Amino acid sequence: MKTFAPSRLRAFVIVMGVLCLAQAASAEPLRLHPQNPHYFLFRGKPAVLVTSGEHYGAVVNLDFKYDAYLETLAADGLNLTRLFVGSYLEKPGDFAIRYNTLAPAPGRAVTPWARSTTDGFAGGGAKFDLDRWDAAYFARLKDFVAKADARGIVVEVVLFSNWYGKGTMSPLHPSNNVNGLGPIAPDDAHAVSSGALLARQEALVRKVVVELNGFDNVYFEIQNEPDATSPDTREIPAVRDPKSPTRVKVATAASLAWQAGVAGWIGDQERRLSRRHLIAQGYANHGVELEGVDPRVSIVNFHYALPESVTWNYGLNRPIAFDESGFAGPDDSLYRRQAWRFLMAGGAVFSGLDYSFAVGFEKGTAENDAPGGGSAALRSQLGVLKRTLDATGLIAMRPDRSVVVSASGATTTLALSQPGRQYLIYVEGPGKTDLTVTLPAGRYQATWSNARTGRTERQETVTGGAVRLLESPDYLTDVVLKITRN
Repeated sequence: MKTFAPSRLRAFVIVMGVLCLAQAASAEPLRLHPQNPHYFLFRGKPAVLVTSGEHYGAVVNLDFKYDAYLETLAADGLNLTRLFVGSYLEKPGDFAIRYNTLAPAPGRAVTPWARSTTDGFAGGGAKFDLDRWDAAYFARLKDFVAKADARGIVVEVVLFSNWYGKGTMSPLHPSNNVNGLGPIAPDDAHAVSSGALLARQEALVRKVVVELNGFDNVYFEIQNEPDATSPDTREIPAVRDPKSPTRVKVATAASLAWQAGVAGWIGDQERRLSRRHLIAQGYANHGVELEGVDPRVSIVNFHYALPESVTWNYGLNRPIAFDESGFAGPDDSLYRRQAWRFLMAGGAVFSGLDYSFAVGFEKGTAENDAPGGGSAALRSQLGVLKRTLDATGLIAMRPDRSVVVSASGATTTLALSQPGRQYLIYVEGPGKTDLTVTLPAGRYQATWSNARTGRTERQETVTGGAVRLLESPDYLTDVVLKITRN
């Protein structure tokens, strides 16, 4: 029998203890960081979530080869993908998107429900039978999440979506299934008064939650764009961008009541299981100041979000997410700057639609033919942003509107800081900026870097204790300054 010397035995016990702790940490699902709940803790490390991903159909579209897609995201340094579970689909040509992964070719859609023997689904093939789950779909769903997991990619699992006044492609629409749900007005499809449909929605939520409970790289969004057809609007404060709206649509009280029910189903089901996952809720495009959120909701989602939406809601002490961008034209620099602005305002998530991902182009090389952007170049630039934030000791950082005194030549400046220790300042402008900053006493290293490439452009030593003028290098549209105390 082999024995260990006491010193070797102690070393062995320590190593095994470390390994067990590491495994326990990796097993814990994505959660809010206990020291700074504006950000995440994922596998033992602080995290922001950044992506430029396909149009949500990676699982429901049988022709989409998601292995190559996930490998591309990981290679570009991105760590998030957004996924629709199949309660909502689109048809080719919707929203002027030519290569839409959420619009499978006729007969090539797979959803949580098995097909019946009755033809007539609007997307081609037989209608669905809501009494029977499709085992092949759930195998594909879990395979996708597992392969994302292996690459350190978090999956936002979107349970439902607004029907946008139609709903004719949803398997839950009465015309697309054989279960006799009866007529449903699209605006009433996501309401507590939806009758027999409500029970089908609850069954879907509970099934998905059970199937994905074993994964640590998942969080659930209740509904995509609940405000899209809302009659309720709210005035928002004036913001720096003169093109910004003055009023925005917001989710109605009826919608919020239904979403609260969905959050309740998730929580109730997970109480019977081993793991608890975060829940995200969408509220509005652009942003609005919320008076409060459901205590079961951990992530606050906005689409096409203003950086001010972070400022208005920072007191909620939750991650604020720019949950979708991608309908502002093909200029990649616009989306890069959106992402920098939002995350430098204190946001935790940037999720852009990338129309270079399509069936047959799963590595993101398709020629964009849609109202939005996306390319290998953009993904590389977003990778620079994520690496920059990851390297800052982000959990100690907070939005700082006092460090920049003036910025001659700049149109936008945003800063995160750990006062007296480190500062990260993002600057937009026409090409050169004289930045006046105020720093506590001490010696600091100031490093200017290219926002597109991450390349260091200039370094200098700065003495604090007074207002200092720092001249930027020449730049195109935006540049980043990091100031670190020596």
